[in-house]
This record gives sequence, C-alpha cells and structure tokens, in this order.
Amino acid sequence: MPLPNDYLTYPHRRHGVDHDRFAWTPDTQRAPLELTGGKKAVAFIIVPLEFFPLDPPAEPFKHPGAMKTPYPDLRHYTTRDYGNRVGVFRLLKFLDAAGLKATFAVNAEVAERYPPLMAAIREAGHEVAAHGVSTAHIHHEGLSEAEETALIGRCRAVLPEATSWLSPARNESYRTPDLLAAAGYTTLLDWEADQRPLSFATENGPLTALPLMHELSDFKLMVDNRQQADVWADQIIEAARFHVVDHARAGAQCFGFTLTPYVAGQPFRAASVKRLLNTLSAMDGLEVCPAGEVAGLFAQAGPQAD
Repeated sequence: MPLPNDYLTYPHRRHGVDHDRFAWTPDTQRAPLELTGGKKAVAFIIVPLEFFPLDPPAEPFKHPGAMKTPYPDLRHYTTRDYGNRVGVFRLLKFLDAAGLKATFAVNAEVAERYPPLMAAIREAGHEVAAHGVSTAHIHHEGLSEAEETALIGRCRAVLPEATSWLSPARNESYRTPDLLAAAGYTTLLDWEADQRPLSFATENGPLTALPLMHELSDFKLMVDNRQQADVWADQIIEAARFHVVDHARAGAQCFGFTLTPYVAGQPFRAASVKRLLNTLSAMDGLEVCPAGEVAGLFAQAGPQAD
C-alpha cells in the first residue's frame, strides 16, 4: 500500500529548533558570561521524593522507577519506600556535612503522607520543588487542559512555597510550560538542551529552564547502566571540573544531577556519595546551590572581560 502524500510533510521543519519556546543559539555564537563573585560554574543537586503505587497505571506509560514484576511487586515497592524512610535522611546528613543545600523535588502525595520528612527538609534550609502529584500521574498530551490544570493546582496547594517544577518522569504535554507559568512556577527542570539557563517562552510569561542532566542521573547510571558508585561519582566530578575549565572558552555554565534516595541513599554507596559531595563543595571555581537560585545568579551575570 503506498504512503499517503502528506506522510513526509512536517509543518515545523525549519532552520533551528521546531518550537518557539527558546531560540537556537549554539554556544559558539554567543558572548561568554561572568558570574558575580567570580565563580566559573554552577552545579545544582536534585533529590526526587516520589510516591510509587503498588499497582501503577500503564497509561500513557509506566514511570521508569515503577513496579517491574507482576502485582504485588513488593521487592521494588519496599525498596522505594526505604528511600523515603531511611535513604533520604542519610542524604540529608551527607549534604549537611558537606555544607551544601539541595533542591528536594517532592510529589504532592509524599508531602501529604510524610509530614516529618517535609519538616526535616525545611528545617535544614533546602529548597522544596514541586514534582507532580505522584509517579502514577504522568503529564502527557492525552490529558485535557482541565485535567492537567487540576494536577498542577493540587501541587500548588500542597507545596505553596515551590517555585521550581520537575514533571513526573520528566514528561510534559505541549501545554505544560504554559500551565506551570500560569500557576506561578518560574524554574523548569524537565529540559536539558544547554549548559546555561534557557529563557523559556510561555503564553503566561517566562520560565527559566535549567539543565538537569539525565546522563548524570544516579538511577540511569547505577540502576539502568549498572555502573559502580565510584564510577558514577567520578563522572559527576569530571563534569564539574570540565565546566570550570571550559569557563575560559564559554564563560559561566551550569548543570544539575540527581541523588535518588532509594539509589544514592543505600549504605553501600555512602562513601561514594560523601566523596562526591565533599569534592564538589571544595572545588575551586564551582558554586553549588539550589536550582531556584541558579537563574538569579545568571540573571545578574555580565559579559566576560576580554
């Protein structure tokens, strides 16, 4: 059967990117930036706090961390529960020892179910970001605008202080950024198209998209790719050093990575996590701060001196 005549027609094909959220500006064609205070690069740490139901829906797809075996998958369910009971408190201790503040991206259902955990995060001075309702509430194009608005509204009601947003499974509909801006979010953590904050256009004002690097995700590298903890830590340290050194060419840049409590919070990875955090904290030229502060640092940046 022959293909229809319009099969290869793509209305968004053009020079650059195929959307209007941000411009196509490769780093070889823009002026280097200099951060106030002389730091050469910025890193931010995201700690995702997620609720995983024992019988997750399969539509539009299962969350990457969802249950793997037939119901009831108690092995994976209890491992994830361990992260919110034990692993996260280990990470809080390590962050405090290294003198670092992170962004805790929290599902609304986690915030509702575990008030003592939320109190510990807030009392330690970390940023709280919204991370959707739960891993069973994926944002996608099949949702109506009213349905997606309700999901975002629930997060806003449960976590009123949050200005940063990370979608469950980092999945969005085409309208998600517009709805987030309308709800008062200013920082978006789903896109990783650059090594600088991206000014992100929406129908309801600007967002700032920060590069949370999936290729540095502890879940991807240590669970999916089965790397050892020391190898994972070395890769993040190398990324930080590269950004610092690359300042001479490209000016100030930034990147983020995740510390997932049921992955990085395991005791046999503790030494690697502590080494990673202590190395970043002591690295000359590197600023480590919550995601919500990154956009402000770059908004105050000026042209790099010749």
